[in-house]
Amino acid sequence: MAAPPVVKFLDFGQYKYELTKREKEAKRKQRSVTFKEVRLSPKIGVGDFDTKVHRAIEFLEDGDRIKVTVRFRGRELTHPELGRNLLSRFVDRVKDHGIPERTPLLEGKSMHITMASLHKPKEHLPNVRADSTHEREPEAAPAPVAAELPASEPAAIEPKPELETAAEPAAKRKTRTAPAAEPVTTGE
Repeated sequence: MAAPPVVKFLDFGQYKYELTKREKEAKRKQRSVTFKEVRLSPKIGVGDFDTKVHRAIEFLEDGDRIKVTVRFRGRELTHPELGRNLLSRFVDRVKDHGIPERTPLLEGKSMHITMASLHKPKEHLPNVRADSTHEREPEAAPAPVAAELPASEPAAIEPKPELETAAEPAAKRKTRTAPAAEPVTTGE
């Protein structure tokens, strides 16, 4: 943009190397949006439905798109309104995290809907092993012992009473014996 234009002499091989290096760096920072699938059935229980909704919210918060599928088996296919109602309930539960891209579509024995995330995609960080890179934190210093305290305060520490050993409590307990069982006689 300078007037007159600035000319810079370069080594073409070095220039190509820097270009490829920049492209690799851009690819490393780039995160592609993946497609996740959540499968439902028309007879799904309340707890299972809540679990599927929670999992879908996690996917949407990560910035992924999701495909919610309702699979019909046997005669369930004669009632497609059950699948539509289930998908509309699902969409209502996750509306704060994603929006449906189109209306539910019945294809074969399954009905599906795709949802796009309202969140920004999270950057994918490389896996770091905790045991190899991080050092252990130093342990806290032990409490001072009586020998380490100044001689001016010897009465501040009282000796603790000795703890009972495992053998002593058993000797102190009273032992109970069960009464002897009487022989059972039959009336013959």
